[in-house]
Amino acid sequence: MNDLLQNIFLIYLLAINLAGFFTMFADKRRARKNRWRIKERTLFLLALAGGCPGCLAGMYVFRHKTKHWYFVLGMPVILVLQIALAVWLSFRF
Repeated sequence: MNDLLQNIFLIYLLAINLAGFFTMFADKRRARKNRWRIKERTLFLLALAGGCPGCLAGMYVFRHKTKHWYFVLGMPVILVLQIALAVWLSFRF
């Protein structure tokens, strides 16, 4: 049972990170075409949901939101907090 939960969690992390990466791509594409944009709140919620590595990769691969200080600082802070939480949980359980 424990292996099943770990596999489900890993699949979730892969999916949420791919979603973060491709959401950054989609928003950058929409910005270039002057179309409706994805809310910044949505981008941060994807990062908070575990997709921070994907969002960060998308930021720098597509050069998107890299001039906004709250993304340049906020995304790494979220990632560090998530890593700290993972380490804490791994020692706790």
